[in-house]
This record gives sequence, structure tokens and C-alpha cells, in this order.
Amino acid sequence: MTSSPVSPPPDAARPAPGPQLVHTAAALRALPRRSGVRAVVMTMGALHEGHAALIRAARERVGPQGQVVVTVFVNPLQFGAGEDLDRYPRTLDDDVLLAARAGADAVFAPSADEVYPGGEPQIRISAGPMGTVLEGASRPGHFDGVLTVVAKLLHLTAPDLAFFGEKDAQQLAVIRRMAADLNFPVEIVGVPTVREADGLARSSRNRYLSGPERRTALALSAALFAARDRLTAEEALRARAASAGYPGQDRSAALAALGEDRAAADAHAVAYAAGPLHGPSVACAAAGMVLADAAHLDPPLHLDYLALIDPRDFTEVPDGYEGEAILAVAAKVGTTRLIDNIRLVFTASGAPYPPAAPERHAGSQEEPAPGPASGVPRKSRKSTPPQGPLGATR
Repeated sequence: MTSSPVSPPPDAARPAPGPQLVHTAAALRALPRRSGVRAVVMTMGALHEGHAALIRAARERVGPQGQVVVTVFVNPLQFGAGEDLDRYPRTLDDDVLLAARAGADAVFAPSADEVYPGGEPQIRISAGPMGTVLEGASRPGHFDGVLTVVAKLLHLTAPDLAFFGEKDAQQLAVIRRMAADLNFPVEIVGVPTVREADGLARSSRNRYLSGPERRTALALSAALFAARDRLTAEEALRARAASAGYPGQDRSAALAALGEDRAAADAHAVAYAAGPLHGPSVACAAAGMVLADAAHLDPPLHLDYLALIDPRDFTEVPDGYEGEAILAVAAKVGTTRLIDNIRLVFTASGAPYPPAAPERHAGSQEEPAPGPASGVPRKSRKSTPPQGPLGATR
């Protein structure tokens, strides 16, 4: 007597439906709009785990009744002279597969003619002062191109929510400002940076790095982690000095109260702990030392900028600043230009130090320890007082 094979439950052997791939605005409008909200994730293709994190965040936010649309469009307006427009990878088939696994409902992959009928637009959106510093100074006109295509894609996809990665911190800031200033009916959502197991921030450009270049590129994340750890150590020392209850000028009494060996004590650190806030310069100096070391590696790291900025308007913050700031870095290794950043929080003396939101690592739950730091920063920018807060769409 033979037993009958057990039948699989309904749909168990049936592959999950993939996202619909559409290439025109008309086809996108024809897609059934579900009863829930629509989220859009804008990309230039060559999708990786960082993009997948954006798609998953969008999927979680909108729920099963919502709709997630991923756009794939290599925008010519945001590439400057000599940049890698033609070299930028086009991997649409793989992109659709990744989008499907991450939970997208549709992939909108228009042609340049579809997005810019009649050629490049004569009227564009200006990023204003926020678009002229840091990345904007290194790549003039870049953010005007970014905002123009984001505005067009927001009109074409008509989302309730739009998700962008925090790795591109300045891009996220100018998009939030545009949405607020021009009254776009959309919520701009930032998603934490996704890092590889060795700490390198995920980027489509990482594939251009050779083995030795990648090792040098790790200095970017190591520098940011060094700044974070140095700031955490300073905050802890300040809290200890404050708990001892001694005035700043009574250094010997403070040392004795802390149980320090004066012969081995770090007088500079104690002076900082007992004196006024110096967090921003300390954080920048710690990062700068790592980057200075990397300038002597083979191949070397060529620093473009290292800046600690107010996320509301991208002006640099001075010593004595309190609140959230972004430490941003850009550098070139070989022919590949990379950017990275980390969020830091500066508090008043004796106040508790809130930890930054954790960044995501591929294959690791913790950030790697930063490498050794020595030397001095090769490049810095003069600090200017932060401007007033701007109304950003959250």
C-alpha cells in the first residue's frame, strides 16, 4: 500500500509575484492604486543592500495595503563635467529582482526622453545657499539637478511618502527644504546609513574600488567613528569632573577627586573637562588625524572636505554648539570619489549624552573599531555660527 503524496498548501510552490516594471508615466498612472498610502524610493539603479533597506523601510511604513514604487533613473542633470555618467552602472534586471525581494510593488524605469521631453529642461529648481557648500562646492550645479529630477519624479509618482538614505546627508537636507519651501504634499523620510561588515558605507561606486583602494577607503568610516568615540570619551570625562564638584581652575583638586595619577594624567583632557565646551573641535581633530594618516597610504586618500555642520542649513558649527550635528567627509581614492557622514549630539556640561541612532551593517551588528589615529587634519573649513532653524518636512 502506497501513501498518497502530501499536497502543498495553496500557493506554497507558487513564486511571489514580482514588481511591475513600467517605463512611462502613462503606464505608472494606469497601475491600480491601493487603498493605502503610496511610498516612493528614488534610485539611479545599481541597487545594493542600502537601497534594499530603503525599500524595506517603505514597505514596513505603508503596510500590506500600501504601495511601494521604486524609481530607477540615471539623472544626467546631476553629473558634472568629467564625472562618471557614462560609466555609471546600469543593471536593471538585477535591480528589479532586488526590489522584488525587498518588497516593492512597482519599478518605474523611465527613459531620459520620458523624464525630460524635448531635452534638458530650461527651468530648474535651485538649491540656494545650501546647495553651494561641501558637495555643492565640489560639484557645482549638482543639487540643482538633484532637486529638479526629484521634483519631477514626485509629480510623476504622486507619493504620500518619499524615502532617502541618510548617507547622502546634504541631498536629504536640500530635498527636505525643497518640500517644505514649495509645499510638496509629501513626507520626506530619512533612513539610516547601511554599512558593510568592515564599516564602509554602502555605495554603488564601491564596485570601482580595487582591493588596495578599498582598504584605504576604510579611513572615511574610521575617521567618523574616531570622532564619535572621542566625543563620547570627552562627555564621560566632563560628567566625572562635574560630579567631583570642583571649579575648572582647581585642576589638582579635581584630579585628586577623580582618583587620577597626576604623573600620568592627561592634562589637556582634564582642562577640556573642567573648562568650556570644545566638543566640535575635538571631534573634528580626532577624525582629521585618521584622514591625515590615510593620505600617506598606498594608494593615498585625497581629502576633499571634513566638516561638522548643522543639519538644518549646512552651516558649520562652532565650539560651544549644543544639539545635533553631522560630521561629513568626502575624499577620492584612485579615481573613485566617496562620501560618508555620522550624526553627533553635543550637550551642555554635565548633561547626559544621548547615543546616536545606530547605523546598519551588512553581516554585522556592531561598528568596527576605528584604526589608529595620528597626525593633523589636512583640510578643514572655518567654523561659522549656525543659522536659525529651518522648517523641514519630517
